[in-house]
Amino acid sequence: MKIILLSDDAIRLEPIPGPMTIEALSAEQSYSPFHMLASGLATCTFSVMYAWATHASLGVDDLAVEVRWTFAEDPHRVDTMNVTFEWPSLPPKRHGAARRVAEMCTIHATLVHPPTITVELSEGPGASGEHAHVDNASGVPSEAMHSESTL
Repeated sequence: MKIILLSDDAIRLEPIPGPMTIEALSAEQSYSPFHMLASGLATCTFSVMYAWATHASLGVDDLAVEVRWTFAEDPHRVDTMNVTFEWPSLPPKRHGAARRVAEMCTIHATLVHPPTITVELSEGPGASGEHAHVDNASGVPSEAMHSESTL
């Protein structure tokens, strides 16, 4: 498979034989946590569609999945995600079924019904004891403020 970074808010997954690769349209573009989130959704969607297609004796060589997202503020987060798929060889009578199958992806279900998330500090082996500079207004380390896209 190949994941293509289309922009800062879009990826495309294509079924290319061989090991998974991640490619960008420009050298300046980096694979951000948002691309990772979208890649998980695209890969899961592709996987359930692939399994269904195999069972239905449908070819998937021309199936591609794209995920685009928007952001919201207060707090800064992904607000919407849009999954589209291209499948030129899919018979028209199978379009509705393919869409329903795509919605069966576990990552899709997880995002629609979000899990409870906890964050804890581990004081176990490897704890460095170093402290980051914390922004007094938010209580968040200053280098963490919206830095996820610069990794």
